[in-house]
Amino acid sequence: MQVGVPEDAQHWQRRTSPNAVAHWIYTKPIQKSQQDDREYRLIRLDNGLQAMLVHDAGADKAAASLDVAVGHLHDPDDMPGLAHFCEHLLFMGTEQFPKENEYSEFLSRNNGSSNAFTATMNTNYYFNVATSALAGALERFSGFFHSPLFAPSGTVRELNAVDSEHKKNHQNDMWRIYQVNKHLTKPGHPWNKFGTGHKESLTRAARELKEKGLLAKKSTNGSAVLQDKSLAPSPIPSRLTSPAPSVSSTSSDLEASDDGGPVGRETRRRLVEWWSKEYCASRMRLCIIGKDSLDHLSDLAVNLFSPILNRGQVPLPTIPDHPFGPQERGTIVSVQTIMDFHAMEITFPVDEQTPHWRHKPGSYLAGLIGHEGRGSLHSYLKEKGWVTALSAGVQDLGRGFATFKITLYLSQNGFQNYRKVSTATFNYLSMLRVTDLSPSHQQEVSAISNIRFRFSEKRRPDDYAVWVSDKLAWPVPREFVIKGPQVVSEWDSEGTAQAIALRQLESLSARNSRTVLMAKKEEFEKVSGAQQWAAEPWYGTSYRVERLDDAFIREAEGPNTNSSFHLPPPNEFIPKRLEVDKREIAKPHSRPHLIYQTPRTTLWHKKDDQYWVPKAHAIIEMRTPVANESPIASVLTKLYAVLVTDALNEYSYDADLAGLTYSFEVSSLGFYVIVSGYNDKLHVLLRDVLEKANTLEVRADRLEVMKEKIKRDWENFFLGQSYQLSDYYGRYLMNERQWTILEKLEVLSSITPQQVQQHMQALLSHLETKMLVAGNMYKDEAVHLAKMTEEIIPASPLTGSGPVDLSLLLPEGSNHVWSSPVPNPNEPNSALTYYVHYGPKTDRHLRVTSALLTQILSEPAFDVLRTKEQLGYIVGASAWSAPGGNDTGLRIVVQSERGPVYLEERVEAFLNHMKGVLEEMADEQFTQQKNGLERKWREAAKNLNEEVNRYWVHIDSGYLDFLRRNEDADFLQAVTKDDVLSLFLTRIHPSSKSRSKLSIHAQAQKPRPKHVSRAAAEAFVQIAQEQGAKLDDSDWSASLFADGEPPETQFAAFWKQALSGSLDGVSDKVFTALPSLLERHPAEKDARGSLSKDVVHIKDILEFRKSLKVSEPPRPLVDWNDLPMSKF
Repeated sequence: MQVGVPEDAQHWQRRTSPNAVAHWIYTKPIQKSQQDDREYRLIRLDNGLQAMLVHDAGADKAAASLDVAVGHLHDPDDMPGLAHFCEHLLFMGTEQFPKENEYSEFLSRNNGSSNAFTATMNTNYYFNVATSALAGALERFSGFFHSPLFAPSGTVRELNAVDSEHKKNHQNDMWRIYQVNKHLTKPGHPWNKFGTGHKESLTRAARELKEKGLLAKKSTNGSAVLQDKSLAPSPIPSRLTSPAPSVSSTSSDLEASDDGGPVGRETRRRLVEWWSKEYCASRMRLCIIGKDSLDHLSDLAVNLFSPILNRGQVPLPTIPDHPFGPQERGTIVSVQTIMDFHAMEITFPVDEQTPHWRHKPGSYLAGLIGHEGRGSLHSYLKEKGWVTALSAGVQDLGRGFATFKITLYLSQNGFQNYRKVSTATFNYLSMLRVTDLSPSHQQEVSAISNIRFRFSEKRRPDDYAVWVSDKLAWPVPREFVIKGPQVVSEWDSEGTAQAIALRQLESLSARNSRTVLMAKKEEFEKVSGAQQWAAEPWYGTSYRVERLDDAFIREAEGPNTNSSFHLPPPNEFIPKRLEVDKREIAKPHSRPHLIYQTPRTTLWHKKDDQYWVPKAHAIIEMRTPVANESPIASVLTKLYAVLVTDALNEYSYDADLAGLTYSFEVSSLGFYVIVSGYNDKLHVLLRDVLEKANTLEVRADRLEVMKEKIKRDWENFFLGQSYQLSDYYGRYLMNERQWTILEKLEVLSSITPQQVQQHMQALLSHLETKMLVAGNMYKDEAVHLAKMTEEIIPASPLTGSGPVDLSLLLPEGSNHVWSSPVPNPNEPNSALTYYVHYGPKTDRHLRVTSALLTQILSEPAFDVLRTKEQLGYIVGASAWSAPGGNDTGLRIVVQSERGPVYLEERVEAFLNHMKGVLEEMADEQFTQQKNGLERKWREAAKNLNEEVNRYWVHIDSGYLDFLRRNEDADFLQAVTKDDVLSLFLTRIHPSSKSRSKLSIHAQAQKPRPKHVSRAAAEAFVQIAQEQGAKLDDSDWSASLFADGEPPETQFAAFWKQALSGSLDGVSDKVFTALPSLLERHPAEKDARGSLSKDVVHIKDILEFRKSLKVSEPPRPLVDWNDLPMSKF
């Protein structure tokens, strides 16, 4: 498959530049939205790489993304996860920039960040950065693809990082079910591969060679001998040891010279071999977005990316064979879940959809099957009480094959009746087959897509760069690379597109399907009794496969017997009034204005004066102390909100399709109504949402469904990631107005419809309303929305001041720890949330200085704690704002197989190390950090939604400090290095007597495998020799300790094999001694760490909260004196 279509060839023209080597330029103009003021140019380098260059004159952030058309389906069969491992190790330095964290450090200094992901058939690398630093970022970025070091010293560490990532996902149902689906693939198909990989899967091939004595000896420079000079190890070390060394981080497995021994060297050799074959320039698509001219961006792309080799590979490798063969179809697969939920997924094999980019037939069918209005499958199943959500759509699994998937989230009753749910689904498909699918629905879809494309707004530049680099692989004429994926055409007059859609519909049959049923084991046993289960090999997920019985297939493929089903009516929410009163504005207004105020309502408004789209946002917060005055009040408010949303579902679905959305959500202070989208009918949707909120009649059956769903969601929270638990408890301990999930679960089951109805009346009787209306609406229209809100919900004003969010403040000079077990007994990861308090954000000097200090600490925290010390996959340092936005602090989070006490010890060692870094920081480095933070604060909002969110933060908090970002950026210039160091020493450093610190320890219950120290191994060998065993010291040491201290299981397996031919009884005697040797000579990897002597353990979490001081209530920091009304 070539990139593009054959007719593109005639539109490429040779171009020369005085500043770059010759290359090709696509001459036809790139089709873009009328709203898009950016300039585009598509070029092709002589090595085959295509690059889309995007000039954005108003940009304050640049970005780039490079997409490689190889992913985990291209892994060698004997090395699952190699493409993912390559993605990890590629970041570890280049010939031009050998320092391991040079790239991330450069981006951090220049208000940037980066990431990457490995998919089935592509791998994407991307970054964002300040516009002035784009060239430097591209210099560092481009080297990954032509001269990476694949530093030998990084091999073991990145193997551990991949392993940690897998362990993070191991208890995640999404990953587990995904792999079951892949496992149940027809024999020999690459779709069954294990894409994430882990340490064992990546090193198995090398270990097997080693066992056979086939691995080469270590070369003189410590690496495999390489023919490609660019891949030879750099004479400059890519990495130093941890600047805050622990016992384990200085052991052999983390020394800079370590390469993992023979297994590590062979694994790296295989990686280099794979990269040298698969990372071919013609498989790469690049997007660069910047403020520079197109000529300059072209020169950067050509000069920096031309050195990438074209290795003669197929530009877009495809797999035209579907993984579902005859044996995989017509089956039902039951899968046991970790979390408590019920779901059914009905999947059908279909062709890859990108060749049908003009009419998108799969999306057409998805729009009908996934519809939620009257007459829909969703409407019928919801009324039965069987589903809580339904979705349908095409999933392109890889180039060459796809699936059409119908996903249904079931209630418990729905799960017990899953066959009826499935029958109803196939009945709906039968109805579609015999219904005249007129062009009108496709016309609606086309009209909505064209409106959306015409008024599409800008987004984050790195998100857009990733999207463009991915879409460059689509088989569309090059001028349609931007427009083609987003716009749907009406059906052609010849009927070709309609015929394709009908053909796809015919393929959605029971005998062609795979149904996956998901629930916990006990739920299956309630329905089917005890069963035999198989285990998926990588995650150990229990599953079983049955063939659909003939009776079910006959019923499912017979005529529709459900009279409830019919096609959706015309969508009345498609906007007609799309005019925008665009004016010449010298400078956009920097804040909203207060234009309407009553004893109950405060309305802020800003007419759009920079995005010029026919869209608006209305945020209405209704506050009442009734909403959250007790655990049961909090639950009743939640149930009221979800029941309002549930009752509006059929009505609002068309609005959502047409680009007009709403949400009805609870907060700690009351509830929100948010409506956003095309302003033409925004007032209609808002009116109907408010009327339903005011007149809701609670149905007992729907209440039970919602209670069941909320109960599962709350209980499942405790089976999630460990760091989410530690963060949750940290927030709870410092929040004055919060009830625990357990407190709310205690009252949930007993709630009656009458209680919800009475609570609703109490909620709506007295309210304080805060509103923001922004976008393509004038102030009189905004005032109309405010008055309409007061009329539909005629509440009285609150007496006295309304409720506000307040935080609980840690006492000065405190050092507290709260410990709690991770509830999931099979979760291997513990977590630490480590919080130190800065102080009130109302103090500008403190606010600005602390933000700068947090930025300075952020990148080194990741580099030291994750990259160098290998503590875990989840590591981060960031600012944490307290509830109400009044106070702020530094939060460091780590999720790891190591215990939280050890993690806290390492965090404090890192902070101690950073004391020296700050003291020795050069003035130039400090200035770079300030400049990076200033650029971040001066970044303009990219779209109306971002602008609205920025304003709402200040309205919601009550501080009304709308100009904070720019004023803080101005103030930043006066902050000195001494200011930052002083704040660090008084508020952050562990030695400070005045700092306020709280850490949350989430301790995994699953025991961590023990490791074997070298001393224990030597004692073990001595015992074996005393028993008469003949052993080669160098052989066992090199084998077992090349990757540091081995796990006990690996150590035991090695010696059981090694001693199998020794004297009778030797093996039994030495293994009997092993447990005592491990106790006598503990491994450095098993060090538990220790806490500082002044730590106070929290025994009673409620008493601790009561002991804390409550923060000051918020107050406006600026009196804007806006009333009477603003002029625009």
